[in-house]
Amino acid sequence: MGIIKVENIRVFANHGCLTEETKIGSDYRVDLEVKANLQPSAKSDLLSDTVDYVFLNRIVREEMKKPTHLLETVAKRILVRILNESEMVNKVTVAISKLNPPIGGDVEMVTIKMTEKRKKQK
Repeated sequence: MGIIKVENIRVFANHGCLTEETKIGSDYRVDLEVKANLQPSAKSDLLSDTVDYVFLNRIVREEMKKPTHLLETVAKRILVRILNESEMVNKVTVAISKLNPPIGGDVEMVTIKMTEKRKKQK
């Protein structure tokens, strides 16, 4: 087993419950961690034997483009897509941070973090 991290993916998106948030948009940071068996790729030195970082970044960017009220919703979409589109991934954790959130104070960011595991095959 091994871990691949794609950290500090910077995205501008239109998420939020306030009308202004969805119109104006905000800056976000996304951190992703996937657990997978990295031994085959360590031996073969082939990209096809591992989880491609480009694939992970693409899914994050595509899902962040779709406006939602809650960060939990976009996080769940990212988790589900990664597990559905890469059989190599056993577990995914995503953290989405809204930078400078409009919550009436000097707050650098708010973050939600969610994890999903591959269901065991029967």
